[in-house]
Amino acid sequence: MDEQNRNLLLATALSFAVILVWFIMFPPPEPDALPENPVVEQSAGDGVATTPSAAPALGSDAPAAAPSETTEADNSPRVNIDTARLEGSISTLGGRIDTLRLKDYKETLDETSEIVTLLSPVGTPNAYYALHGWAPGQGLGLEDVPGPNTQWSIVSNGALTEDSPVRLEWQNGSGLTFSKEIAIDEDYLFTVTQSVQNTSSSTVTLAPYGIVARHGEPQGLKNFFILHEGVVGMADGELAEIDYSDMPDFAMDVREGAPAEVTQVEANGWIGFTDHYWMTTLVPAPGTPFKAVAKYDPRRDIYQTEAVLPTVTLETGGTVQSQTQLFAGAKEWETIRSYQTDGIDRFLDAIDWGWFFFLTKPIFAVLHYLNAWIGNMGWAIIGLTLLIKALLLPLAYKSYVSMAKMKELQPEMEKIKERAGADRQKLQQEMVALYKKEKVNPASGCLPILLQIPIFFSLYKVIFVTLELRHAPWLGPFNDLSAPDPTSIINLYGLLPNAAPDPNSIMGLIFIGILPLLLGVSMWLQQKLNPAPTDPTQQMIFAWLPWIFMFMLGGFASGLVIYWIANNVITFTQQYLIMRSQGFKPDIMGNIRSGFKKRAAGSEDKK
Repeated sequence: MDEQNRNLLLATALSFAVILVWFIMFPPPEPDALPENPVVEQSAGDGVATTPSAAPALGSDAPAAAPSETTEADNSPRVNIDTARLEGSISTLGGRIDTLRLKDYKETLDETSEIVTLLSPVGTPNAYYALHGWAPGQGLGLEDVPGPNTQWSIVSNGALTEDSPVRLEWQNGSGLTFSKEIAIDEDYLFTVTQSVQNTSSSTVTLAPYGIVARHGEPQGLKNFFILHEGVVGMADGELAEIDYSDMPDFAMDVREGAPAEVTQVEANGWIGFTDHYWMTTLVPAPGTPFKAVAKYDPRRDIYQTEAVLPTVTLETGGTVQSQTQLFAGAKEWETIRSYQTDGIDRFLDAIDWGWFFFLTKPIFAVLHYLNAWIGNMGWAIIGLTLLIKALLLPLAYKSYVSMAKMKELQPEMEKIKERAGADRQKLQQEMVALYKKEKVNPASGCLPILLQIPIFFSLYKVIFVTLELRHAPWLGPFNDLSAPDPTSIINLYGLLPNAAPDPNSIMGLIFIGILPLLLGVSMWLQQKLNPAPTDPTQQMIFAWLPWIFMFMLGGFASGLVIYWIANNVITFTQQYLIMRSQGFKPDIMGNIRSGFKKRAAGSEDKK
């Protein structure tokens, strides 16, 4: 094997090493958090989220909110939520949307598994809920406005459905009547319309708000640098993310109140919490300025996001109304994209596309449409691989033509080496002259491999973060392409019903599945397009390389391994056909036999 082909194979190994080392040693930095502008508030009790402060105008100082009362388990009347995709309920205590389950998604692949629970009420582990209300301004006290513990009355009858909104009402006893109408569409978007009627004798000011709060870090937190979990927000085109682990960093003494990260949104934005596959986000109407707040109460261990709208003035005999939307559901690309098309600014950025967003976004879009056309995500990944290889074919063609020409020049190169002897400068000069004369670029073989690095990582990101790969089946035992290969010699590669070893265990590392085995074989065959290197050390390295990567990628998502197998097979075919078209016929079987003979000879020498 000539030196350039050895470099080509070495580049392949180094490319994988660069990917692994880079993202372990230098994970992408978190985006800038929301600019700091603390909201002055008093500490709340142990029960629910803190009521936000009203502000006479965006950016000005605000009066403090009083503490919320500690609450017991919520036994208040409830309004059921029952749509094609959601089930749950709304508590009349605070008007909280605090019980929500996703009908289309199960916790596991087990047929008896429970459906995914997104929101849960106070008094249950890891309570997670949304509520809307009014913060008091001039002329009002905390007792004059509805808060997290206000007992609302149900005005409308029946459950909340796609066709039937619900209406709640509360009177403060001083001439103000508050009403709240909650509607929902066919997917995951709630519309909360709040109104206040003033029959008192005085003018008052107040500010509408929405809150999403969760008690403690969510269960099943991945804590993986490739995935953002925590606060996510958009403020006039700027994405902001704060991990749960970073929120206590700006916690202050409880006596000083819960600190906050605040930004003033001029026209378009949203804020909430995102998990791996699910999200709960407050979305003020497009064009509406608001104050986006993210804060953490260390004493009660409550994470909270708020959207506080501008303060309004309500004169005697007048009525004011405010409308806010709430997304609570699965981060489905097509659904979120439709909401973005309908006016929610850059809502697709709620999906964590990462640094290579310029690749991950189009890669997933193509994968999505291929899946819609084919009807199977596994075959869609193979189809995507074909498209990527087709786009890179011009570069691959030049690379393999150059490699074929290098084979033809091999005798001449050997003569140059003999003439130059130990004079490396003379060797380099004559080699460069030969390449220039024959119009051969020895480095061209590395370019397609280098381009594969960002593509490989982008597809890894897509498969890991997008919901559409979760529990996506391919064929046979491969029923979740976001999970590692479920087969092993222990279950006869899927023929027996018992599970394979945990991929994170020693047994799982040793007894790998059929896909990693196919990956190793495909890499090994790709090597056999060229003779083994003559240097014993290089020969040993390249002999072990396919099998090393076979075990390294054994714990990766099976969808990614399918992509890499397909990539190897297509690359093998392209290289073989192109080199044949240039008059060079790779001796695959001869190279295989030669490899076995050298190993046998090495074993004899050791004896």
